[in-house]
Amino acid sequence: MAEQLDLVARPHNTFSNFLLIGLLATGLQFILLTLLIEGAGLNKVVASAAAYALSAGANYLLNYSITFSSQQQHRTTLPKFISTALIGLLINTLVFGIMLHIFGHYLIAQVVATGITFMINYLLHRYWIYRSD
Repeated sequence: MAEQLDLVARPHNTFSNFLLIGLLATGLQFILLTLLIEGAGLNKVVASAAAYALSAGANYLLNYSITFSSQQQHRTTLPKFISTALIGLLINTLVFGIMLHIFGHYLIAQVVATGITFMINYLLHRYWIYRSD
């Protein structure tokens, strides 16, 4: 099992792993978004922000342990991740609100917001949060 984890954590697989874990977190985000809008009747922008924030925890733990195989303590990486998550939350919420106005459907708006937020998050994770000095 440890050997399999080592294969996943090799540097050349970092982007692929980040993408896979991002897809898992995004799946969770879309499920939560739909439940919050369709089930709980929340405002769409509020639901998008809440779903993003809730899925961020899974994203952090999986990227910490698998994608970047971080040896840093959580007290070092977690504050950076929270800062990055807040930046991502701001970008996601702004783009979602604009795209909802343009396209009218919350799922289309979320797809666009997710794509833009993903690329910014990857750069912040790779070069700031888990950067090895």
